[in-house]
Amino acid sequence: MAAFASIDEALEIFRRGEPIVTMDDESRENEGDLIMAAQFATPELLALFIRYTTGIICAPMTDELAEELQLPPMVANNEDPKKTAFTVSCDLIQGCTTGVSAGDRARTLAA
Repeated sequence: MAAFASIDEALEIFRRGEPIVTMDDESRENEGDLIMAAQFATPELLALFIRYTTGIICAPMTDELAEELQLPPMVANNEDPKKTAFTVSCDLIQGCTTGVSAGDRARTLAA
């Protein structure tokens, strides 16, 4: 595979449940993100994410779902230049221990 995959190649990788690295534009954050489809999250893949990234696992959701789960914004006044809309952190209520292990994080994403 080439150093950079096409959109079609990246979608095929997602369909197989494999993670990929995406790159921001130099004029944005100029960083890479390790991403995957959440339905394929396993403790082994989450351990890779935790070890080789900041350890912060993000999952997209609609405003409606965040409201239903009672997940308020992390900050009242978002001063992030890109307006990244983080909510407070959350863990699956049943079936998790501390919430920080790769297994607990995989269970939370699956829920």
